[in-house]
Amino acid sequence: MARSTLLEIKRSLDSHLGERILLRANGGRRKTVERAGVLEETYPSVFIVKLDEDKHSFERVSYSYADILTETVELTICRNDEQIRIPIEQ
Repeated sequence: MARSTLLEIKRSLDSHLGERILLRANGGRRKTVERAGVLEETYPSVFIVKLDEDKHSFERVSYSYADILTETVELTICRNDEQIRIPIEQ
């Protein structure tokens, strides 16, 4: 069951490659890290976000699909004025 859920998350992200996203991640010790960038690539176990250059000291970050499943990472896809949360809530 978890394997198919991770695959669904990957497929959902595959359809948003190249789109602008907002990323909110648990930074540990009660910290929340917020970043913005572009969903650059998806791999079998991880996805890569290219961050905005002017706001961050490094170019890319990667997270696993399990991070989304466990809600350690929240992704929001930004299109024009529309915002879509991943995984898409039904």
